[in-house]
Parts: sequence; structure tokens; C-alpha cells
Amino acid sequence: MDDLLRTLGLCKRAGRLEAGEEPAGTACQRRKCRLLLVAEDAAENTVRRAEHLAGTGGCLCAQVPYSKEVLGQALGRSPCALLAVTDAGLAGALLRRLAASDPDRWAEAAEAMEQKAEKIQIRKKKKPRRRG
Repeated sequence: MDDLLRTLGLCKRAGRLEAGEEPAGTACQRRKCRLLLVAEDAAENTVRRAEHLAGTGGCLCAQVPYSKEVLGQALGRSPCALLAVTDAGLAGALLRRLAASDPDRWAEAAEAMEQKAEKIQIRKKKKPRRRG
């Protein structure tokens, strides 16, 4: 199993991954999703829905070079076409791994996610904590 699939497993164990069309769609609609991954063999309708959800949720959408079966096996579940990563740091790590394998296709998306993750970290530091 390669680095990308291991990182997906790490996302699942950390509780930062929503797998399946319904949970991923909910994460996007609630604006919790940072990266929406689509299997390479997903149906055209699923790809269109993913792009729409990503636009609604303000997240990046990427079609990964893995089938639904491979993604499902990496997560220990049934085949799965959509995965929503809800942590910016982990999403950046996934895109860096994709960029390492195909820089022409993924380098720009990886850079955009890095910038997004930095902005989120700055916002977290500035946000005052409630006392109570």
C-alpha cells in the first residue's frame, strides 16, 4: 500500500475522514470539508455531484488515481467513491503525496491547500478563547 492510502487510513483513525456520498455531502454542506476525494472509476453523476458539493462547501475537489474498491479496502470498508477530509493539515499531506507522484497535475492544488492550512492556523491563534 502506498503513502496516500496510508495517510487516508491515518485520517480515518484520527476521525478526520467522512467516507461515502451521504457523510461526505454533509461535511461539505456544513463547510467542514477541506478536501473532497473522488475515485477514478466514480460515475459521471457522482463526479458532478462532488464538484457541486465542493463548490458549495468551499473545498478542493480531486479525482484520485484509485478505484472505489481500493479506497474502500484501504479504509477497511465496502467500496467508496467519495471521501471528505475535514482537517486542513491532513488534506495538505494527501495533496503533497499526490504532487510527489504527478507534479504537473497536483502541484498547484497542493500549494493552494498549504496556503489554506496556514490561514486556518493563523485564525486559530488569533481567535480568543472563551473562559467559563
